[in-house]
Amino acid sequence: MSEITRKHTGQRMSQIVTHGETIYLAGQVGTAGASVEQQTKDCLAKIDALLAEAGSDKTRILQTVIWLADMKDFAEMNAVWDAWVPEGHAPARACGEAKLAREDLLVEFIVTAAKG
Repeated sequence: MSEITRKHTGQRMSQIVTHGETIYLAGQVGTAGASVEQQTKDCLAKIDALLAEAGSDKTRILQTVIWLADMKDFAEMNAVWDAWVPEGHAPARACGEAKLAREDLLVEFIVTAAKG
């Protein structure tokens, strides 16, 4: 059996969980109250840092689930996402609307990746 490793673990969640060659990140949110563009940039920067710590990078992302507080922000979020994803490395992806943990949070990213 593969070992499970958890990093940045608190009472409620771990920011990184690895099992075998798969990395699972907790949902990442940006600066509360900032624009969707800025929150998306913040999320993606956190994802870059967590993946690096886990021994991977954005070219190894398998799947991303994105929650928007309002689908009207879809194009604004996608503009940042499209500039961030390396060409030829787009993961499987879903995006939907959901009520997030706080009203001033507009976007949340959930990532699963392979180790590098």
